[in-house]
Amino acid sequence: MAKPKKRYTCQSCAADFSQWAGQCGACGAWDTLLESVAGMNPAGMTRRAAGWAGEVPQSQRLQDVTSKETPRTATGIGELDRVLGGGLVQGSVTLIGGDPGIGKSTLLMQAAATLSESLDVLYVTGEESLQQVGLRARRLGVPAAGLSLLAETCVEAISESARREKPGVLVVDSIQTVHSESLPSAPGAVAQLRESAAQLVRLAKQSGIAVFLVGHVTKEGVIAGPRVLEHMVDTVLYFENDAGSRYRVIRAVKNRFGAVNELGVFVMTDAGLKEVKNPSAIFLSKHDTPVSGSAVTVTREGSRPMLLEVQALVDGSHLANPRRIAVGMEQNRLSMLLAVLHRHGGIAMYDQDVFVNVVGGLRVAETGADLPVLLAALSSFRDKPLAEGLVMFGEIGLAGEVRPVYNGEERLREAAKHGFKRAIVPKGNAPRSLKIAGMEIIPVQRLDQAVDAAEF
Repeated sequence: MAKPKKRYTCQSCAADFSQWAGQCGACGAWDTLLESVAGMNPAGMTRRAAGWAGEVPQSQRLQDVTSKETPRTATGIGELDRVLGGGLVQGSVTLIGGDPGIGKSTLLMQAAATLSESLDVLYVTGEESLQQVGLRARRLGVPAAGLSLLAETCVEAISESARREKPGVLVVDSIQTVHSESLPSAPGAVAQLRESAAQLVRLAKQSGIAVFLVGHVTKEGVIAGPRVLEHMVDTVLYFENDAGSRYRVIRAVKNRFGAVNELGVFVMTDAGLKEVKNPSAIFLSKHDTPVSGSAVTVTREGSRPMLLEVQALVDGSHLANPRRIAVGMEQNRLSMLLAVLHRHGGIAMYDQDVFVNVVGGLRVAETGADLPVLLAALSSFRDKPLAEGLVMFGEIGLAGEVRPVYNGEERLREAAKHGFKRAIVPKGNAPRSLKIAGMEIIPVQRLDQAVDAAEF
């Protein structure tokens, strides 16, 4: 028998090398190469070389494929059902990632306990003992009559137990602690993650069990292990904010059964995570008097509009290169917007430090927040508050134009529902046939028009 060859696999990109190196030659990450063993099949040949021994699969025409609506099971937590696309799908695999202590296990314990009232649920823990899980369940005060617990880290044992007990839902906490006995590497290695996840995905598809996987995150904020883990599952959910915040925001970054970028908002209490029915209310500050550097916008997160407050602080800089710091949005976009303000608005901030923050710890990726960012910065620069009851949104182009964003009328209706009386919007988003009751709408085409409409 040939001696197994040692290989070195990158923990970030799963690239394979024959020799160890301090830096991965594929992705450039440092100190991520771990030793693994390259094995062969018993015959020493690939399946293609040996010939296919099984039944040849038969293709089917697309027009002959029968489609039916995917049945869903409500988890009993409305915000979780929202990010899942309406509920839990039979045979789906969902990966949940987030910082340590942010509430991944708490959320899944609450969801598993609620689902256990109508389905058999198997909760597999690889990081805690059964006593620790029981203590958390009693602290949360969740019903657990139909909830079964299993302390196991071997994926073969987990799969066999699930096939024997046939639960409707399987929770694995966490995938980084699970290992396969067929591989010599330690739990958490790239090969172990890939093989363990593949076996659990195969179990879900063959048996119809809905599987939840808890994933650790790296210091960069992505799920530990290769990105192939995210491609293998059906749904990927991320906790966006840090554990120090009272509020918890979950975003669906991938969903084969629903909309991506859908948000679920929770608040952490002594009794676990509670749903926030009206997220717009928590992301708006209540100022006793008007303050400069604050602007309210309406963003579109998933399938619902949401009101957010954007705050800016502009102060004179004593540095050769003034600082541009953005929390909740891309820093390079802030620098670009300030350049547009200088070129097409005639307002220079090249000698000012500019700090921008999205209130509530939410991260805004859409371009509709461009206009409120610039007007908030201008408000702080001139130390003049924006008018009370004013809301705005719009994308800023490099030519100084204010471009429309999608679902403009729905955003305006959401703002009117919360009592806003005036709105500065792109001309392309101004309602043509439907007027928003009780709201004055100011359409603009250029950045200088928006600055004039803000009435500083």
